[in-house]
Amino acid sequence: MSPKKKFAGLEHQVAQDTRSTVVRLFSQLHGQRIRLSVVAVSIVIYVALSIWNPMYSAIVIDHLWQSVQAAWDAGTPFSVTGAIGRELIQLTIQYLFTWLFYYLQSYLMASVAESLVLELRSQVARKLDRLPLRFFDQNLAGEILSRVTSDLDKISETLQTGLLKLIVAIGTIIGSLVIMLYYSVPLTCLFLVFMAISMVVTNIVARKNLRCAAERQETIGVLTGIVEEYYNGRDVIKAYNHEAESIRKVSQAAEANRLANQKADFLTNCVNPLIRLLTRLAQVVIAVIAGRAMLNGTMTVGVVQAFFQYVNQTAEPLTEASYMINSLQAALASAERTFQLLDEEEERPDPAQPAVLERACGEIAFQHVSFGYDPDRLLMKDISFTATPGQKIAVVGSTGAGKTTLINLLMRFYEVDSGRITVDGVDTAQMSRNSLRRNFGMVLQDTWLFGGTIAENIAYGRPDATREEIVAAAKAAKVDYFIRTMPKGYDTMLDNEAANLSAGQRQLLTIARVFLCDPPILILDEATSSVDTRTEAEIGKAMKELMRGRTSFVIAHRLSTIRDADNILFMEQGNIIEQGDHKTLLAKQGAYAALYYSQFE
Repeated sequence: MSPKKKFAGLEHQVAQDTRSTVVRLFSQLHGQRIRLSVVAVSIVIYVALSIWNPMYSAIVIDHLWQSVQAAWDAGTPFSVTGAIGRELIQLTIQYLFTWLFYYLQSYLMASVAESLVLELRSQVARKLDRLPLRFFDQNLAGEILSRVTSDLDKISETLQTGLLKLIVAIGTIIGSLVIMLYYSVPLTCLFLVFMAISMVVTNIVARKNLRCAAERQETIGVLTGIVEEYYNGRDVIKAYNHEAESIRKVSQAAEANRLANQKADFLTNCVNPLIRLLTRLAQVVIAVIAGRAMLNGTMTVGVVQAFFQYVNQTAEPLTEASYMINSLQAALASAERTFQLLDEEEERPDPAQPAVLERACGEIAFQHVSFGYDPDRLLMKDISFTATPGQKIAVVGSTGAGKTTLINLLMRFYEVDSGRITVDGVDTAQMSRNSLRRNFGMVLQDTWLFGGTIAENIAYGRPDATREEIVAAAKAAKVDYFIRTMPKGYDTMLDNEAANLSAGQRQLLTIARVFLCDPPILILDEATSSVDTRTEAEIGKAMKELMRGRTSFVIAHRLSTIRDADNILFMEQGNIIEQGDHKTLLAKQGAYAALYYSQFE
């Protein structure tokens, strides 16, 4: 089997094909056009109000200042009635509408972002159902899960904050600078000099911060992997007295993560005070020059305060531009990795008009089957054998001989490269996978139970089964007794690891699951490997009854368990080198006989 590998592009923090990623990402928003249109209108109105408010406030402040001076000179009480009152009310209404349109765009953009993420998650979920087993063999589970969690969360976060802020910032900065130049070209140029210095500093820090963020994610992954590994292997660690060594390695990984977090947090938090310092210095210099302009009568009080408003609403977006752009790049990289998953090659589609096999009799035939995980390196070459209905077929051989691969081909988890596999004379490639797999029951060496009740786990293959049928299956699997000792019996809740059950008990539950499904063909992969000898004997009796009249494929390492098999397939390096019943193979004095006698020496 090919080794697991990471998705291509995972190590990149920037999208490799930005243009196509952007086009494809926004094509996913075709169902959000109305909301996006409202967001666009809200942004335009919000930016227009943000630019107009300071300018109008300059007019109001100048009129207010003139009214105060006139009242002072006339010795009359100052009043905000009349035109001044109306201007103040209008300015207040403008500020309220500015807040309203900011709230509207933020609310709708959050809805758009979450709807996009929901759609992408749904596409990924459907895609995972269509991916071949080969894909999961070649990719790490954590990398696959990151597409559905952290990458899509990053897209949502950026759409709601980074993208919205960037669009608003561009409009606000351009409009504000135009008005600032209209008020005073020298003051605007002075402000831009300070902002250029700030942007250079921010860009340098942002680039370092991006590298530190990547390092932080890497150390988190290492730490999580070590903790998960040591948690799962805690019994072995204690048995070999490796507690101190495991603690040391966890501490090292935690320390590396602490240092990476420290650098990233420092760079994130140190830049804002520095930029604010530069902004304050710019404001001090501008205040001195503007004060002289007021004394000379070239600028009014209202214009100066409006100019400072424009400085405040322009400075921060300018200095945050690098962070916004880096955030967008990271989000596009996440989107690109998600699209890589969605573009993965899918398993071969079912035929348009598949052959239907409601309940197979159980005749299985491999006819000149060849297969390889790598098309250029075949693992199996020209495999042929036939299993008649009711036969017990044992598949034996050393680890890596191809036993599980044989079963995977039978279940169409993989597609054959040449030849064909038939069930009751029907080519499995001409059947739908659902129709084919309904005829099989599997008990694997690695048990899998999900979070739910014991009854729900037994009824996994038949959710509509009655409680009586579930209990009957449990009794057949010799598991009813211990279930009734559980706190709530069949309604006892299990977590997804079933930590409150022993390995043997978990195996018994999966066997009961197959009893309930009552399939015509059985696949048993070391089904009794986790139970004690006495329980194995009891299960053996039940299995013998279950296999009566059914075609059964049994993968076994202990040859004593398959001596009664009708046909034994001895595999080596992906090929069947011997086949026959137990006595026939012993008489040949070949590979099977050598392995059998070695187990009983």
